[in-house]
Amino acid sequence: MAAAGEHDSSTETLQAAAEEEEAKTFKDLGVTDVLCEACDQLGWAKPTKIQIEAIPLALQGRDIIGLAETGSGKTGAFALPILNALLETPQRLFALVLTPTRELAFQISEQFEALGSSIGVQCAVIVGGIDSMSQSIALAKKPHIVIATPGRLIDHLENTKGFNLRALKYLVMDEADRILNMDFETEVDKILKVIPRDRKTFLFSATMTKKVQKLQRAALKNPVKCAVSSKYQTVEKLQQYYLFIPSKFKDTYLVYILNELAGNSFMIFCSTCNNTQRTALLLRNLGFTAIPLHGQMSQSKRLGSLNKFKAKARSILLATDVASRGLDIPHVDVVVNFDIPTHSKDYIHRVGRTARAGRSGKAITFVTQYDVELFQRIEHLIGKKLPVFPTQDEEVMMLTERVSEAQRFARMELREHGEKKKRKREDAGDDDDTEGAMGVRNKVAGGKMKKRKGR
Repeated sequence: MAAAGEHDSSTETLQAAAEEEEAKTFKDLGVTDVLCEACDQLGWAKPTKIQIEAIPLALQGRDIIGLAETGSGKTGAFALPILNALLETPQRLFALVLTPTRELAFQISEQFEALGSSIGVQCAVIVGGIDSMSQSIALAKKPHIVIATPGRLIDHLENTKGFNLRALKYLVMDEADRILNMDFETEVDKILKVIPRDRKTFLFSATMTKKVQKLQRAALKNPVKCAVSSKYQTVEKLQQYYLFIPSKFKDTYLVYILNELAGNSFMIFCSTCNNTQRTALLLRNLGFTAIPLHGQMSQSKRLGSLNKFKAKARSILLATDVASRGLDIPHVDVVVNFDIPTHSKDYIHRVGRTARAGRSGKAITFVTQYDVELFQRIEHLIGKKLPVFPTQDEEVMMLTERVSEAQRFARMELREHGEKKKRKREDAGDDDDTEGAMGVRNKVAGGKMKKRKGR
């Protein structure tokens, strides 16, 4: 039976390839007129490869595994069939989209709302870091489409009265490999238990991992695989370079590159929240308009950062891997891997932030004496040797003095910021926040210390 199934799917893939030659508009793919108009308004002239393959099969009601590199129009590939089906059989709580990061959830919801604006589609975004009361109210209104990160969704399924997904018709997992990599496995299992077996499931991911294959067996019925890129690919129009430098001069080289390529917008990836913050402060001290985005910032600040960067009010966005997946910021010209990614697959996602939708872009990876092995892995994965980014070392060294001064300032600011946070935490520990009460409590000899020992 399995062999027959494989045979079927391979012939289907061939058919899809043959159809691809003829079908070039959304209408040819079987999308209804209302949605075709919406696509026109969004400026989607013709469907992308993954959409040409996935949409017709999804409209036939098949389960789909979509493998496509980032920036290939995956969101449209699942949003259009879902909205199409919603038009035919309108109902509340129709589809659930699971995403790994909060920002991606907001972006998907924007796309759904833009596509479904003429038919009055309502979406609710259910993510952590935002007041859950307002989310409960949004869920009580029973939106058509719920876009969620797994953790917070479980929270609502367990605690929000009257909210269930028993009538769900569609489940989508976007960036499925990341959902599983972030150890949401238990949450995903829980969600699969409380939604109907009789549903359509779409799994989208830029990279196929063992965990995704395991999930596919659990969640999908006789799926069709739509692979646009089987091997790990980076877009053709992306120029990739590397810089081999001593780690103590990383900051200096970064400043040099920002000066050399001034006028472009940059996305700089760091490995930790702390380093992101430090580098942002460093660049600000040197007069660059830099803005950080990482997991320790509050949700409102994260969205604020993103919007400032999207609106081109800031030209440099420093981010951790929170921002490496799926975020569609059209005008990123250069991606800098300031800290080399430890998982070589993350490299593909990071550089996928630039050269999107047919534009060109640059990616520069900093390789220090400690990163050589990781860098070789990346080259092996994408199957090409990267050229060196040309630099004038004398010019770089002229910057060292100013940069080291800025480093000192950045360290001081970070320290102050850390102390402020500590103070805030200690103050927040007191239930009674009048000054008098706090004073008395602190004066009681060893009150706090004893408590700690008792613990």
